[in-house]
Amino acid sequence: MAPAGCLLPPSSSLPPLSTLQKLTEEQILSALQGLSALYCPLPASVAFKLSPENNSLEHLAPPPLVDSGYTSGVEDDSQDVENVEQSLDALRADGFERNFVERWLTGFMARAYDVPGLSSEDARDRALDQASWVLESFVANTADDDELDDEHTHFTREFSFNLSVPGSQEEVPVQVQLNDGLAGKNSTDCDDVGLQSWGASIVLSDLMCAEPSRFGLTQPSLGTSPRIIELGAGTGLVSLVLGAMLPHLGTTTSDVIATDYHPAVLENLRTNIAANFPSNGPVAMHTSLLDWSAPVLDSPLDLPADMLIATDVVYAPEHAIWLRDCATRLLSPDGVFWLLVTVRQNGKFEGISDTVEAAFATTDRPRGKDGRLLTILDSEKLEKRSRVGRGDESGYRLFRVGWA
Repeated sequence: MAPAGCLLPPSSSLPPLSTLQKLTEEQILSALQGLSALYCPLPASVAFKLSPENNSLEHLAPPPLVDSGYTSGVEDDSQDVENVEQSLDALRADGFERNFVERWLTGFMARAYDVPGLSSEDARDRALDQASWVLESFVANTADDDELDDEHTHFTREFSFNLSVPGSQEEVPVQVQLNDGLAGKNSTDCDDVGLQSWGASIVLSDLMCAEPSRFGLTQPSLGTSPRIIELGAGTGLVSLVLGAMLPHLGTTTSDVIATDYHPAVLENLRTNIAANFPSNGPVAMHTSLLDWSAPVLDSPLDLPADMLIATDVVYAPEHAIWLRDCATRLLSPDGVFWLLVTVRQNGKFEGISDTVEAAFATTDRPRGKDGRLLTILDSEKLEKRSRVGRGDESGYRLFRVGWA
């Protein structure tokens, strides 16, 4: 029998993910609110006094206690508070429970847009915000306070892809380790999304490794000294994968320039490059500030790129226009621009992916130095992959952009 004041552990109280389709909005939000109360609490002395029956802040109340039958109805409130604090502390420190909750929340976020009980946009947003909040607290609480900067916390992610070397049966493992910033004061800032590795960057990295020739990543196409620029690089996953790939594809020296606009993103980019390329090698890895709306093309952006790459970088209609105009100034006459756009059919970014085709079809778009226009040459729909990307992603569009 459980001792008095013992909290139900999440592994015993959370509904199985397989039953999400049957749950109501109230049941789903209640489960998430219980996790928030456990892992992101008010001080226990305050939270203990809140309850669904008498306070509008019911989502801040602690999870229900198991009544063992041995507690007295006249016990002193201070003793009750102390018991609750001890039970909460023990449960928060339980590594098994934290791992279970992390897996559950990750699975929930991937399914959120397919749950009938969350049919309204408001309910989905509230549920996803609550789930993200708890996951962020895990990151913040596992790092030492003196190792955190004032803006963001980070966690390490490791990626591994199999590179199929053209012209041989050889497969080379491409491994990347990077800091993914999951929590921060500015985590709702659209300029700050680059602190996370989004699904599109993972999908494109895998595709490039599986079929390098499909993307022109061969020595006959690129030459021996290619120059590749990533736009909106974020954590730098695609740039880091390219840096690891190129020495196996017949190039002797290469330049990979990872660009972004937000200062915190650039700082994280530099950290990730240093971690994966600690010394000089055949690939020179660079970072650079780049504002698409007003690009300054100083070194290392002063020379045209043989290839431009961008993944999941369009979050507003003007982004596609800025991206097009910036690419017009950066791409060499024989270059190609690979753009992977995430399709979101729900939420505040619904339909934004459609602005890309519109931007590259206008007759008043700027011309290159030789008078040609950047144009979408080919496009392909890609399916969303299981366990990759967020719940609001329904798929991707891969565009091959070049001069015409």
